[in-house]
Amino acid sequence: MRFPALFTSFVILAFVAGCSSKPQSSSNPAAGGGKHVDAATAGTVTGRVTFEGTPPAPEPLKMSSDPACAAGSGPNPQNDAVLIHDGGVQNVFVYVKEGLDPAYSFDVPSTPVELDQRGCRYSPRVFGVRVGQPISVLNGDDTLHNVHSLPKNNREFNNSMNMKGERRSYTFDKPEVMVRFKCDVHSWMAAYAGVMASPFFAVTKPDGSFEIAGLPPGTYTIEAWHERFGTRTQQVTIGDHQTQSVSFTLSDKS
Repeated sequence: MRFPALFTSFVILAFVAGCSSKPQSSSNPAAGGGKHVDAATAGTVTGRVTFEGTPPAPEPLKMSSDPACAAGSGPNPQNDAVLIHDGGVQNVFVYVKEGLDPAYSFDVPSTPVELDQRGCRYSPRVFGVRVGQPISVLNGDDTLHNVHSLPKNNREFNNSMNMKGERRSYTFDKPEVMVRFKCDVHSWMAAYAGVMASPFFAVTKPDGSFEIAGLPPGTYTIEAWHERFGTRTQQVTIGDHQTQSVSFTLSDKS
């Protein structure tokens, strides 16, 4: 009989078609309820972080323990933990701490954030990265480095990087402000990552300015974090397609 053969052929073809069909593409959203920000009503928070009082004196770095570091650092290297230009504070991490509706979801960038080890320093010193977004760590020096993260909520990693041009890739799976990086070979090397579930963060420029764009209308707590001067918070309310400004003042007072 031909019926069983025809039936068997139909089942096989159906199975093959089902296996070969492409799955639906995913936008890879971060955790949330699938709600998306309406660009027509989204607003912006701008501002500046300034320093009050006499800025602390730059601290010299002693790199003579590694000839490659000493050769590549230039004369009189200084610690870049505190960078103040005309009153503006650089490398302050500013982000939306509270107020964002948890129903919002945001696509996670596939483009890595690059953290370079160059001149025996981490560059950038302070950066933001999304949960699940790759961090590409590069050894840009002709010497041994060791990249060592010190998170509280995420998984720690600690790896040597022996050769110039060597790369390693890492991701964090939980929000955390901030995650410290160090080099166990060169004690002065440090960097800090703000790991965020949303894209609403910024790092201040050399003049202390920042901008956080694309926020849905609402009332938010904005926090400014600095590795030496601690944190400051401000509350801001933005309406439809509105720009609001906030300012933060840091000092060396305890």
